Amino acid sequence: MLFQLAPHPDAPFPDPMLAETEPNGLLAVGGDLSPQRLRNAYRLGIFPWFSAGQPILWWSPDPRLVLFPDRLRVSRSLCKTLRRGAFDVALDRDFGAVLRACAAPRPDAGGTWILPQMMRAYERLHALGIAHSAEAWRGDELVGGLYGVALGRVFFGESMFSRASDASKVALVHLVRCLSAWGYALIDCQVYTPHLVSLGAVEIPRVEFQRRLADLVDGPVAAGAWAAGSRTPRPSSALTD
Repeated sequence: MLFQLAPHPDAPFPDPMLAETEPNGLLAVGGDLSPQRLRNAYRLGIFPWFSAGQPILWWSPDPRLVLFPDRLRVSRSLCKTLRRGAFDVALDRDFGAVLRACAAPRPDAGGTWILPQMMRAYERLHALGIAHSAEAWRGDELVGGLYGVALGRVFFGESMFSRASDASKVALVHLVRCLSAWGYALIDCQVYTPHLVSLGAVEIPRVEFQRRLADLVDGPVAAGAWAAGSRTPRPSSALTD
């Protein structure tokens, strides 16, 4: 059953466990992309995804791809790239640039789901300190990165891009190490991709994801953790193949 959301931004979402099996995870339609609605959605593990010409669609797929920060897997080749210091890495140095890069057309895709209204919505979340970016720079050139939403001890990844070999992976490793050092316990990757699985992401049943989310989404976050240009901590949790 596909649910129609009420127009008020604080109107409740349906239970994510009621999402459709085909297409996998489609739960609701309508509403808006206000900060209140988006925050309420993410707290329940629900995210928006829709293409041009479609209404706003809300999803909660089963299974769910997640990355536990202490299970990050870094290959030997990526370790060499990290040791070389090929890129400068930062958080929130230029969120808007990361968002625009993720929205740009790609050769392997027919279009983008990061429409102008989505960009405006996440820019508002960034201004509120809820949405963040991790970035790889080569001098003054942004060559890779990702963005997502942070609530409690959970980071909800949304999209990533790369303009240089390994740049997005370096940005992700930087982010995961920071999150691990700050006490984050879960990174939501939404749906299966070989790229993220190669870095240690695993699929878990939606019911387990919802249980973990309920325990973590309202937890405390390290004060000032997302300061722009934050340097990468060096915890011992990263794994090497």
